Amino acid sequence: MTNLDTTAYEIDVPGGIRSGLTISDNPFISVFQRILDELLSEDVERFQQMLETALKPQEGYITDTEIQLYRRGKKLRPMMLLLSARMILGEGELPDKVIMAAVSLEMLHVATLIHDDIIDGALMRRGLESVNATRGPNTALLVGNLQFLQGIRTFADAIDTESEMGLVKLVLDTAFRICCGELDELETNPDWSPAKLKEHYFDVIERKTAILFGLACETGVALAQGRSSDSRRAGFYGRRMGRAFQIMDDLFDNLLTTGAAGKVQGTDLAQKRFSLPIIYAMEELGDTHLVSQIIRGQITPNDEQLAAGVDSIKHSVGFSRAYADARFQTLEALEYLKPFPPSVYRQALEDIALSTVDRSF
Repeated sequence: MTNLDTTAYEIDVPGGIRSGLTISDNPFISVFQRILDELLSEDVERFQQMLETALKPQEGYITDTEIQLYRRGKKLRPMMLLLSARMILGEGELPDKVIMAAVSLEMLHVATLIHDDIIDGALMRRGLESVNATRGPNTALLVGNLQFLQGIRTFADAIDTESEMGLVKLVLDTAFRICCGELDELETNPDWSPAKLKEHYFDVIERKTAILFGLACETGVALAQGRSSDSRRAGFYGRRMGRAFQIMDDLFDNLLTTGAAGKVQGTDLAQKRFSLPIIYAMEELGDTHLVSQIIRGQITPNDEQLAAGVDSIKHSVGFSRAYADARFQTLEALEYLKPFPPSVYRQALEDIALSTVDRSF
């Protein structure tokens, strides 16, 4: 499939999944589609073919629902890996190992989605019933583990020089830290001060979200035989881009309607998840406010109370503070791209970062 049609796919964007999304609805999708059409169409076609090959060993163990999970979504992390490699190599056919690494990254990402849905008790993912819903948490856990392992195997198969063996350890370290981030989030203490909660929040999103964006960009440059200093710099770009992406996702949790987001509005508050806008709202509104009482489990909110809590969050100064933090992370990300020679591929990475935060509320 050379071009992914955004009108035919459930596209997961910062703020959730939107069905039948058209390019004009969202500048992020507009940028994303333009990059696919103009810069990566052949790479994405090869990516799809190699992804099908990587899924073949799992025949008999994964269902059509799991396969469809791979065929949906925007493939942002693989796309960033491909663009990072092209910043070094320019035009022409990319080596197979670069495409295979992009496939590996998508498999790691899908593994985290399956595990997240188990932890959250989520019944939907990318417009489909989640693996957790269709096969139960025990089987879903094993299916998620299978994706992790096959993703790592695929990456190991991509390596063709001894000097690149260190990248396999980097992938293993990343998978380890993602799991640590999941555990860290579960162990959040609701009695911590807002300052401590904020520090913990950034630690969690660094491990759960940002690190995989960083891995995408770092390995893209490394597999293109870029200098080690350049691969690290690209990784720093990716991690800050990932932080901004997660903060924006947390902001839109309080904004999009259930139909637009593909999930219940205010899911973070309902599930007592300490996102950045919630932490800032708690600090601003005080311990006795409804938001603090809900998030700390002091009351079990009805629908009206939950809606009131969400309304308080999105009208708080803390909401704007969280958005400012996302923009700060984006601007830092752009600084790490400046040493790379100007090119359409560097510009594409800049556009992705800016479109993540250039959204109308």
